[in-house]
Amino acid sequence: MKGRGRARGMTLLEILVSLGIMALISLMIFGAFDSLSRGRKGEAMRNDRTRQARDAMERMQREIASAFLSLHQPLNQAMWTRQTAFIAQNNAQFDRLDFSAFAHRRVERDTKESDQCEVGYFVVKDPDVEGKMDLVRREQAPIDLDPKRGGIVNVLVEDVESFDIRYLDPITSQWLETWDTTQMTGQLNRLPIEVKIMLSVKGVRKEDEPFKYITKFMVPTTQALTFGIPR
Repeated sequence: MKGRGRARGMTLLEILVSLGIMALISLMIFGAFDSLSRGRKGEAMRNDRTRQARDAMERMQREIASAFLSLHQPLNQAMWTRQTAFIAQNNAQFDRLDFSAFAHRRVERDTKESDQCEVGYFVVKDPDVEGKMDLVRREQAPIDLDPKRGGIVNVLVEDVESFDIRYLDPITSQWLETWDTTQMTGQLNRLPIEVKIMLSVKGVRKEDEPFKYITKFMVPTTQALTFGIPR
């Protein structure tokens, strides 16, 4: 009929333009979701890292505060089977501390174990990731004659940037970077009255600022235990 136009279809150019617009919109939506996903993942990693560091600081504070020394030894040194100690080494970036403490937890019922053990904190290289340093905890139970070796080692904090511990001497009122209760030239048979721990953990991304943690606390038992030993 005259006056009625023919039905007009879409040209190839219009179809291509429509597809291009739809692809662009899809790309923008994908980018938004991908950015949101990466943001959530990064935030989760930051939360995990800060939680890990806070838990480690609380645990170190609790266990160092339970450190002790004991003078209960047989008169014959050849019969000694254990040695309590508090040995702190200072390094440029990563310090180390090994000590005896009331920190062992029994995980099995009715086991013949006490709460006494050796504990060590130090930083080691991650064998699987180049340049990655981890703060680890060593526990040896029962206490033996070597205060710095043996036991089980577990990672406390990953990607550590620095680990520094200082010790307040109750006699000189000075903060020291080393401590050794086994040497006459050190702090024989006595513990520091306060301990300060400074821990720095790398950020999730290279451009992120490191997470820094500082705590200071008292050590209740500064003198060696001498129950039943006449003075």
